[in-house]
Amino acid sequence: MMSFEASLAETVRTFQSLPEIRPAIDRAGQMILATLRRGGKLLICGNGGSAAEAAHFSTELVGRYAKDRQALPAIALSADGSLLTCVVNDYGYEHAFSRQVAGFGRPEDLLVVLTTSGNSANILAALHEAKKRNIESLAFLGRGGGKAKGLATCELIIPGKSGPATQEAHLFLIHHFCELIDAEFA
Repeated sequence: MMSFEASLAETVRTFQSLPEIRPAIDRAGQMILATLRRGGKLLICGNGGSAAEAAHFSTELVGRYAKDRQALPAIALSADGSLLTCVVNDYGYEHAFSRQVAGFGRPEDLLVVLTTSGNSANILAALHEAKKRNIESLAFLGRGGGKAKGLATCELIIPGKSGPATQEAHLFLIHHFCELIDAEFA
């Protein structure tokens, strides 16, 4: 078991390493803003804790973050239990998100995937489906990017090996992007 102090130190180290990927962070922010400006939507997905972060991101856009502004289009692809279980039952879990990208995605949209390992079959399939449909993609990754490295239009590979610290950094970046969105659309 990691002590409180060790866990805190790991998280602080992870956050302090984020300037190393600042060009990708800036590019990701511009991609998100460009998508929303052109009337596109964000299709956001992840598994487990990353699914919770996907839902968090979409609620900040459709609802609000810190300022009152127009509702912005975002769908957490893990949020509809009936749709998800239908696809999983009929096609297999690896198609949980790619089938939704095929159904909801348009070239003006942006697929946003969150994964600490980069190795989830359903995330990889979603990225491949987006590419097939000329939909740009943004990948929040960790642990070197895994098999997802190189598949997205833009990658945010969080430095370090800690899954929990990676998820915390992903949430921090989601909030950073929400600040940019509020500034643009409020």
